[in-house]
Amino acid sequence: MSSPPADRPDFESYRASLDLDAPDDPEHAALAADLRLACEGAVRFDEYSQVLYATDGSIYQARPAGVVFPTDADDVAAAMRVAAAHDAPVLPRGAGSSLAGQSVGPGCVVLDCSRHMDAILDVDPDAKRATVQPGVVQDHLDARLEEWGLKFAPDPASSNRATVGGGIGNNSTGAHSVRYGITDAYVEECEAVLADGTRVRAREVKVGGPEWEEILAEGGREAELYRTVRDLVADNADEIEARYPDLKRSVSGYNLHECVYENANGNECVNLAKLFVGAEGTLGTVTEATLSLVETPEATALALFCFSDLVDAMEAVPEALEFDPSAVELMDEEVFRLARDSAEYAEYAEPIPDDAAAALMLEFDSDLHDDLEAPIAEASAHFVHAGAAFDVLEAYDDAEQAKLWKLRKAAIPLLMSMEGDPKPYPFIEDASVPPEELAEYVQGFMGVLEAHDTEAAYFAHAGSGTLHIRPVLNLKESEGVEKMLPIAEDVTSLVLDHRGSFSGEHGDGLARTQFNPKMYGPELWAAFKELKTAFDPDWRMNPGKVVFRDGPDDVGPSGPDADPNRGVGADMREHLRYGPAYSSLEPTTEQDFSEEGGFSHLVELCNGCGTCRQTDSDVMCPSYRGMEEEMATTRGRANMLRAAISGELPEEEMYTERFQKEVLDLCLGCKGCQSDCPTGVDLAKLKAEVKHRYHEREGSGLRERLFANIDRVAAVGSALAPVSNRLADLPGAGLLAEKALGVACERDPPTFADRSFAAWFEARGGPRIAERDATERVLLVPDTYTNYVYPAAGRAAVQVLEAAGVRVEVPDAAPSGRPAYSEGFLDLARERAASNVAQFAPKVREGRSVVYVEPSDAAMVQDEYLDLLRKPSRPPNRTGES
Repeated sequence: MSSPPADRPDFESYRASLDLDAPDDPEHAALAADLRLACEGAVRFDEYSQVLYATDGSIYQARPAGVVFPTDADDVAAAMRVAAAHDAPVLPRGAGSSLAGQSVGPGCVVLDCSRHMDAILDVDPDAKRATVQPGVVQDHLDARLEEWGLKFAPDPASSNRATVGGGIGNNSTGAHSVRYGITDAYVEECEAVLADGTRVRAREVKVGGPEWEEILAEGGREAELYRTVRDLVADNADEIEARYPDLKRSVSGYNLHECVYENANGNECVNLAKLFVGAEGTLGTVTEATLSLVETPEATALALFCFSDLVDAMEAVPEALEFDPSAVELMDEEVFRLARDSAEYAEYAEPIPDDAAAALMLEFDSDLHDDLEAPIAEASAHFVHAGAAFDVLEAYDDAEQAKLWKLRKAAIPLLMSMEGDPKPYPFIEDASVPPEELAEYVQGFMGVLEAHDTEAAYFAHAGSGTLHIRPVLNLKESEGVEKMLPIAEDVTSLVLDHRGSFSGEHGDGLARTQFNPKMYGPELWAAFKELKTAFDPDWRMNPGKVVFRDGPDDVGPSGPDADPNRGVGADMREHLRYGPAYSSLEPTTEQDFSEEGGFSHLVELCNGCGTCRQTDSDVMCPSYRGMEEEMATTRGRANMLRAAISGELPEEEMYTERFQKEVLDLCLGCKGCQSDCPTGVDLAKLKAEVKHRYHEREGSGLRERLFANIDRVAAVGSALAPVSNRLADLPGAGLLAEKALGVACERDPPTFADRSFAAWFEARGGPRIAERDATERVLLVPDTYTNYVYPAAGRAAVQVLEAAGVRVEVPDAAPSGRPAYSEGFLDLARERAASNVAQFAPKVREGRSVVYVEPSDAAMVQDEYLDLLRKPSRPPNRTGES
């Protein structure tokens, strides 16, 4: 077996270096011990790891037994065998961005394949195929394919962090399914491990051909699977024809309509790979997949048509398809409103007219159109000049198109940022109907919402007949939870009336599995269960997804009394993250959290979408980029904090040494989450508050005090330079710094300047431009690093400002307080904030501007000073306080 990759910091080593107690859950200790003996990858069965993997991007929460990080297919097989010996359920997981609860399950052994199994194994550009491990992020695959002008066609909004394995499990789609279809069309082969550790290679096999005969002659599990699948499809051919909707998107149930077919030569073939697609890990764990690829168009263009009425926009969808678009996407006024109020997305929503109730965004590509301006002109003539649209925005430039796509892809997390406990929750959100029936369907849906006294937002893949419609409910109250089931019943009936699919994108999971018997009828429901039993006789793979046990015939050898997962998936209202029993404590805080609705509400803004796992262009989250570890994400830390304020963990756990070091210390306080997290989870602010309380309770160590007062340390180092710089060269100095201060001995210490920036500015005689000649007057405030380590940055700033005719003054100011804030010394940070505000305010009133060399100092003044200097107010409607 391979070893874990050596190119990332190892979280296991970090945890071990903390020398903190992290015992396994006693209930699963024997299972954890056997897994460690069998697997090369890390095995974690402690309470923190259970909390981290209890949620995904959905409304659900269920603690697993523990987590295994397999290094390769051998490791997966070993873990599956051990789990089988302990009769433990198994749940394969990628990025955990699923929206229907596919990647959470009570008591499961979670196989996190995103950590190590993320390799692109082969690319054959001539055959337009790629072979990958399940943990590869889709955008990373597409980046690798760029040199050949190829891409993997399905493109979900979460593609910058979602894994290909997760996309296979969910049968993912995306905005371009109008053009390309969905994942099941592109998975040609896959290798998978069944629940008992058996490994199979699923691929197209011609019935009656040499390979078919060889498989049947060898017997065993693989032969049984091929026979069972072929017979099931043949026996249920009429029901398959009648029940599976004729849509571009239909991802509920098992793919019985895709796995037996005639190939191009007219031969009957069976391809088990098509069954693993959309199976949500219930049939086995995919360890490798061969994908077919498509060519990337050389150019695209967008046209966004604005409507004053949502139904008018829906009626325009079938007409839009006549112009050969590669995507037809919908956004409604609620998405626009939330985007305008979002720090990250306001600029993208700015061009949208204020009175747009809905907008259809059409993309055209150069593979279908020689002149991209022509179809946009034709569509504009049809929709604006002769139709119901009142405006059109055109985007031909890549950057302008990217802004519109970013706005569209942010719709889901933006909606979850709505203030207050009522949220637009996903549980019926991605039903699909024929596009020509979309307007009528939406009007029917509006009637359902009205009947249940709620409202919703509308967006997503209109061209494929798939809308994400999320009813606004308060799931912390019984009334909200009780509305879920009747709303879902009414919507499934509406979907059936329109010959649709209850899930056109996000799969079944815990949210929709309950309705598969209604959608597919008793005969296909029985076939689904027979298929499940053939692949997974004991029903241990991701229980409760796609199918659930609803009778004694479904129960494996362990029997109903020994089966903790019997009935999982049978009620969509079970295992909710929030529910009537949920309550949260509101800690007394040093900072003002009124704008966020309180400390606990800021924590609960995290909806689990996993944007903090992306590693491409945005800021968030640098610690995850370095470690690719769930605990190092904003989501992971928010989950841990939510567990503590809600009683999932004891509240006191927040103020333990382990919580500080394992959960909070790896947060860099960069504030990237405040801007990049679509719901605005400000983890740096939460971290500072918790660490402050920890210092009050437990005191603080030398390291924390040193870095909180780093300005004083640096001032001494600069005053003593160059002697101070030689101390680092003394034998043993690095090891001493590591033991006393926790600074890695491999790290080079700063080289202090023998004259600070402030001293240089004073020595030059202060300002060089007279006030009467100045175009502007500024106070230039150097940060600690600029002042004492790298004055050249400050000198350059002075040079640039003076070249623009600006009069520069350097005040004798206190440090900004950023280091003290980051270390949780809020009293010290407030003291420095008050000092600087008192000093700067009169000068600002006189017309001076305050300019910082270091961006984080500027952000401190603009953001944290307000929170520190305002008197904290008590948020309304909190369930408790501490």
